[in-house]
Amino acid sequence: MSEFHDRAADAKYMRVYKQETPDITKAFAEFDGAVFAAEGREIPLKYRELIALGVAVTTQCPYCIEAHSKNAVKAGASDAELAEAAWVATAIRAGGGLTHGWLGFKFGEEARGHQH
Repeated sequence: MSEFHDRAADAKYMRVYKQETPDITKAFAEFDGAVFAAEGREIPLKYRELIALGVAVTTQCPYCIEAHSKNAVKAGASDAELAEAAWVATAIRAGGGLTHGWLGFKFGEEARGHQH
């Protein structure tokens, strides 16, 4: 999959968004800027960046993992905090897999003609 990701080269495609949907691109940049503003939020920036890292690990976006890991460190996060954020995301993702597995049993039961 890594052959599909080239951060430096891929970023040039942002021009398509800017050209084709400048209003949405501007609104997104402003929204993102507000979410990750250094000041004026209840949750300190370091923790917002760690949350973002956990989400990025869950969604498996390499660009977001890179950006939010770096931003978290710049905001004061330690390697231990990066690790815990990744483990929290991993646990939640695994839990989702476990509970989605229940659907297999549910649908299997329905296929056999048994209802809950």
